[in-house]
Amino acid sequence: MDPYRNPFAPGAGSRPPELAGRDATLEAARISCGRAIKGRSARSIMLLGLRGTGKTVLLNEIGKIAQEEGLLVSKVESPERESLARLLYPEMRKVMRSLSGIQAAKQIANRGLKGLRSFASIFKIDIAGVEVGVEPEPGLADSGDLQYDLPDLFDVIGRAAQAAGKGWILLIDEVQYLSEADLSALIVSIHRMSQEGLPVLLVGAGLPQVARLAGEAKSYAERLFLYPAIGALDQPSAIQAVEKPIVDEQATIEPTALGEIVDRTRGYPFFLQEWASIAWNNAEGPEITLDDVSQSYAETLASLDAGFFRVRIDRLTKSEVQFVKTMSELGDGPYAMADIAKAMGRTQSSLGPTRANIISKGMIYSTDHGYLNFTVPLFAEYMRRQG
Repeated sequence: MDPYRNPFAPGAGSRPPELAGRDATLEAARISCGRAIKGRSARSIMLLGLRGTGKTVLLNEIGKIAQEEGLLVSKVESPERESLARLLYPEMRKVMRSLSGIQAAKQIANRGLKGLRSFASIFKIDIAGVEVGVEPEPGLADSGDLQYDLPDLFDVIGRAAQAAGKGWILLIDEVQYLSEADLSALIVSIHRMSQEGLPVLLVGAGLPQVARLAGEAKSYAERLFLYPAIGALDQPSAIQAVEKPIVDEQATIEPTALGEIVDRTRGYPFFLQEWASIAWNNAEGPEITLDDVSQSYAETLASLDAGFFRVRIDRLTKSEVQFVKTMSELGDGPYAMADIAKAMGRTQSSLGPTRANIISKGMIYSTDHGYLNFTVPLFAEYMRRQG
């Protein structure tokens, strides 16, 4: 079939042609945005899920919804070992400059720009390009403690946005990479916005441990956010995600072929896109048959192994690879730490640093006290394929 007409999008963060099974999450975001603009209490959101479940796609969709609702949108990805102050500074500056161009918000936003000058100076952020003549604002965002300074800056943005009849939504991907202190400062800031009824929202996306990390940072985080689980698609949604794009291109897929893709990928969105895309390219058409799908399976696995799975394992040291290999040899998770230690002939305490390093790299997470699992769906199968 014509590869130019292939509707599937297996790239990282690429929007699938049919965003199936996520309506409730998107509607919750739309309601939060609409309420924020109207000055009503609105819940911020943390999207939690494994790799390849479409969290980044949802963040982008929520950004579009927020723009439609009248909010200014900032999106950042939290890289490892990067401070939140450096990450947010350019976005806050951009938002304040935008608001300073609106007459009703000009005075507040200009005060915020002065506060940002102090903030940049105290957190040693490169401020090349900041307007000449912008003097620091004494007493605003100049304490050097992010838990005090960040809420103050959010407050100024919130009040300027409110005066302008707008709002601000901050989208943060890979939240699990924020330090505890930075996550705490972010939560304090959003709590302030909620208390003051200001039109500022946070939508974060991260691995399943983010809910626990947020709770450990600030106990009230549990009540501050909605925590929708972004997991595998249920069967009707998975079928829709594969079948509708094919039909929209005036092609068809045999029910048995469709069932094979849905069952063997277990409904994980990235895997659905990958296999459906390869089956489309390999099919003569205009119908994708069970033979097409079956013959595309080995190519799909090879593509996933060389890309989606391989990039994860390449980040690990030899001892860390041995740790995750041992996990995979125990079957499918969750895995008891005691069983991993026993299989490796080690004590649990001696494996503590290795475990912590692999968690910090986003490869595994703690599902419960004493238990671990992979953050990448079907990763244990991949490790077992490697022999």
